[in-house]
Amino acid sequence: MSQRPETVRRASQTSYDVCVIGGGASGAGCALDARLRNLKTLLLEAGDFGSATSSASTKLIHGGLRYLQQAVTDFDAGQYHVVRVALRERRLMMANAPHLTRAMRFAVPCFGPFGTVYNLIGLKAYDWLSGKARMASSSFMGMDATRVHMPWLKTDRMWGTVIFSDGQFDDSRYNLALVQSCAAAGGDVLNYARVTAFHKDERGRISGAQVMDEETRQSFRVNAAVFVNATGVFSDHLRALGDAAAKKRLRPSKGVHIVLPLPADFGADALLIPATEDGRIIFAVPWMGRLLVGTTETEAGPADEMMVTKEEAEYLLRHLNHYLLKPFQASDIRAGIAGLRPLIQSGDSRATRKLIRDYEIELQPGSGLVSVLGGKWTVYRAMAEDAINAAEKLLHNRITSCRTREYRLFGSEAEAPDLKSWAISAETARHLVGKFGSHAPDVLSLTTADPSLLTPLVAGVPQIRAEVVYCVRQEMARTVEDVLSRRLGLQVFDWNLAMQAAPVVAEILARELGWSTTGATEEADGYVARIAGMRQILREPEPAASFPAGPRSVSSRSSGTPCR
Repeated sequence: MSQRPETVRRASQTSYDVCVIGGGASGAGCALDARLRNLKTLLLEAGDFGSATSSASTKLIHGGLRYLQQAVTDFDAGQYHVVRVALRERRLMMANAPHLTRAMRFAVPCFGPFGTVYNLIGLKAYDWLSGKARMASSSFMGMDATRVHMPWLKTDRMWGTVIFSDGQFDDSRYNLALVQSCAAAGGDVLNYARVTAFHKDERGRISGAQVMDEETRQSFRVNAAVFVNATGVFSDHLRALGDAAAKKRLRPSKGVHIVLPLPADFGADALLIPATEDGRIIFAVPWMGRLLVGTTETEAGPADEMMVTKEEAEYLLRHLNHYLLKPFQASDIRAGIAGLRPLIQSGDSRATRKLIRDYEIELQPGSGLVSVLGGKWTVYRAMAEDAINAAEKLLHNRITSCRTREYRLFGSEAEAPDLKSWAISAETARHLVGKFGSHAPDVLSLTTADPSLLTPLVAGVPQIRAEVVYCVRQEMARTVEDVLSRRLGLQVFDWNLAMQAAPVVAEILARELGWSTTGATEEADGYVARIAGMRQILREPEPAASFPAGPRSVSSRSSGTPCR
């Protein structure tokens, strides 16, 4: 990607065919789709790319078993449609970025003959709906085999487990790969650029947007023929800017995850807890050497601070521990994730867990604003295709072919590189390939001129200093959180380790971005204070003297800016 100041200058001087507002999954997908149709494209993101909903997922590429269950029990054709589309898209997602995705087996505990038959029939239906996109056939595993493969599972009163397969992915890096793919195809992409107003022509159609550069605090105008609103939970705000009379369509829902140490005997299979006290499904998923557990569902709004509360963590631990021989305590929590889902408002007052996860492409008749509403990660590409179809119809009254169905994303253009010639550990090599794919050698090439960049950010973790430099120069990282959370994943792995790494990351950012020593200190201190505050809410103990091994695989210098 080009340097940020250059992109700001170009954005203020170019007339675009399509301007996509929102740099999460749907927005980045829209921008890539538009650019691959040879449309002059600009992507604007108010915070960092993927810094809100798109980096707070359960890291699963799936059709949605709960949605299938609701389709059957509630006779809900909408939920059925969601599952069918998601299962088709699951295959495409995994094929387009193999370095960021993998297949994963899930175990569903079964109690009694009815529960066993019910789960097996449901998962066989899931297989059938997958069609040619089926990953592996679901099957029943008896108690003897279950005890061997899952010795950590409490098997009292169990009849066995049903095994099925779905996909897992690195959501933050996948989001970034979409952004990078758009830029590599000739699109302009810009983070920390907030749309504050629309300009309209004499017909009332949106012809431009006023944009605030959050880094320089300078405002500039962007001109485009069509604007696409892909701001997720903030979509109603943009819709109101387009038409003050627009009624609210979204009903956001907060979901949280906690990150626990991965037991040595847990293996590679995930656990699906099929029923909770409020009717949700909970996943316990091996993730980068940890156990990711989630999610919850409570009503919340864009103004609410996204932190895991003590009550939410206890809810997840209570349900997880019911299935474990060795229960976890709150003090075991190593990190947490919280985010909002952009659910579409229904006509009644059903709980958010009942709302359809389908999406809608809305066209405002007067302003011409195209809005992507609702949806979920697995169907990001389908949402983008439909949105750009609508944009093209406005532009040319015709629709050209979509190229994203089979398009290798940035980092997947070539086979995984061999890094054996570099003086790095096997764990660091796996981590680099898992994050950067075929561009991992580009990260390491920075160490030729400066061998000190081979130094780990924190002793014992695979992340090295060269990654921070690369993230600034090639991935538009601007804050410590941009680097540690969404680029390198250390914040999602262990809050304590991330706080240790913060001063080193801030020092490198200062050198690359021209900050003062004071600015670097303020950035690091602000980040550490925020993470410490999240940890304190869960009443974690103070950091120990030693730490486990690391993961496998703006002007104000504040971090955690909400993405709009």
